[in-house]
Amino acid sequence: MSDWTLDRYATRAGWRRVLILGLTVLTTIIGTLLMAEILEPGGISAIEVGVLAAFVPGFTMVSLSFWAALAGFILRLVGLHPVSLRRAAPSSGVVPTLATRTAILMPIYNEDSEAVMARLAATYESVRSTGQLESFAFHVLSDSTDEEIARVEQARFDELKRRYDAEGRMFYRRRPKNIGRKAGNISDWLSADGARYDYMVILDADSVMSGDTIVRLAALMERNPRTGLIQTLTASVGRDTLFARLMQFSGRLYGPLLATGHSFWQAGESNYYGHNAIIRVAAFAEHCHLPVLRGKPPLGGEILSHDFVEAALLRRGGWHVWLLPELGGSFEEMPTNLLDYAARDRRWVQGNLQHARLLGMPGLHWMSRLHLAWGVLAYVASPLWLIMLLLTGVLVLDQAVNGYAYFGDHRSLFPLWPEYKPNEIQALLIMTATLLFLPKLLSVILALARGESAQRFGGRLALIASGVLELAFSALLAPVTMLFHTAFIAAILLGRPVGWPPQPREERGVRWAAAVERHLTHMLGGAIATGVIWALAPEFLVWVAPVCAGLLLAVPLNVLSSCQRCGRVARSVGLFLIPEEVRIPRELSFASRQVSSGGGLGAAASSVS
Repeated sequence: MSDWTLDRYATRAGWRRVLILGLTVLTTIIGTLLMAEILEPGGISAIEVGVLAAFVPGFTMVSLSFWAALAGFILRLVGLHPVSLRRAAPSSGVVPTLATRTAILMPIYNEDSEAVMARLAATYESVRSTGQLESFAFHVLSDSTDEEIARVEQARFDELKRRYDAEGRMFYRRRPKNIGRKAGNISDWLSADGARYDYMVILDADSVMSGDTIVRLAALMERNPRTGLIQTLTASVGRDTLFARLMQFSGRLYGPLLATGHSFWQAGESNYYGHNAIIRVAAFAEHCHLPVLRGKPPLGGEILSHDFVEAALLRRGGWHVWLLPELGGSFEEMPTNLLDYAARDRRWVQGNLQHARLLGMPGLHWMSRLHLAWGVLAYVASPLWLIMLLLTGVLVLDQAVNGYAYFGDHRSLFPLWPEYKPNEIQALLIMTATLLFLPKLLSVILALARGESAQRFGGRLALIASGVLELAFSALLAPVTMLFHTAFIAAILLGRPVGWPPQPREERGVRWAAAVERHLTHMLGGAIATGVIWALAPEFLVWVAPVCAGLLLAVPLNVLSSCQRCGRVARSVGLFLIPEEVRIPRELSFASRQVSSGGGLGAAASSVS
């Protein structure tokens, strides 16, 4: 039986970090040396230096993810918890009776009120079923600016309270002004009501959580007085479009492996992802005052992506931050098409780029600085990849057009014969493919090795087919995402802020006209690149075929993947199933029954114009 302890493991992470980061550095050095060897014949030119400079950060990111995933695979295979390295999880065993009070907060901003209240009701009823409802209160924190939405919102809440809240544990308040966005909303609640509670669980408008998970989170906080925040691993569920089903499947199958590995080496310096986490109220209120950055948006002003920063500020205050992926019972929805997904990324790009200005903040733990830097690099990697592709193309095309410079830039009696490095090229290709694809293969292998787990993904054959198709889809999607992110970063650097409008949460198909408008430059770029390479260096085309194909197919890829009917057909034949569809959690079933076809978990399709 578990003793519910986390804090004592916070000081035992040194060797884990030496292991994971040491392997990451070693892998990056080997990859960089191989790339340098490939580029070296004839001397390293300025362009080749640029290739190397763009190569190293991206390769480092891939290497760290690989070693974290491999650690997660080993731990899950042998059944050890990533924090305690024991078979019993810290949160396992009989749940103790709680002696503290926890507020469950749902900040909302111009949302579908019916869907929001259905999700809240599902979470409320699930907490009630634990027998510990008296330790919790539920607060809807509205920042809605649309008066009609706010009117419906109030009416829906009143109806919800009449139907479910005989105990008087549900509360609603609406702010007259949306000051400080979500972070400001939480801060306002802390000032008014925070002192009445020990902990708070922050939900998003599309969140549903299991009562058992919430109670276990509160019990962990009680037993660990130096813990400030515990983040669960959240599963994306409830969507029907093919795009969403692919993303749900990917996150559900591959996410636990990576999260387990990160939990292993990050220990008490993990990160916060903005919702579906429990936070110690007093610690948050004391330490998590977000700075206002000097200058104007998009890189100045209020911080948009507050979660990473709040985790860093908690750790600076001496509080531990944990990721416990084994808890489960945490759900959210995701965008249902590529354009909505990109729009969400556009907001995150602006927020994460602001984090670069916080890297020098006094007193931060070095792991917190790493999290902030990693958040920046996650998006900067796209223009770096584009630069590397362009510079590599210039090198190849220059040699194809001008031939090899046998005598270099200086007079010499002896020619410099072309020197190719087939062994190094093959080694780098194999190494890169291993880092990118082996974690996905290991996730499939782990599920296949456990027959019950494979059945939860539709069975062994369906799991393998889904894995292969998801790999092809993600490969085709990658170059389009690269160009989206590059364009977003360019716009931000040119001073064009995006703000933080409400996220579309209904099922939305993409029309052909809208897709052509958004992807016209992508298609033209792909067509020009394909034509030029085919004419001048056709042997190089095989190496860039996935990139060119992704750009050329961007429009049909977007339109067809946003199709609800296609997603439902895939589900009917067992493709891209996730465990929450094979065995539906009662919270999701409850919420779905409460929602009409007008929005949320049971949304009807509309169109992106």
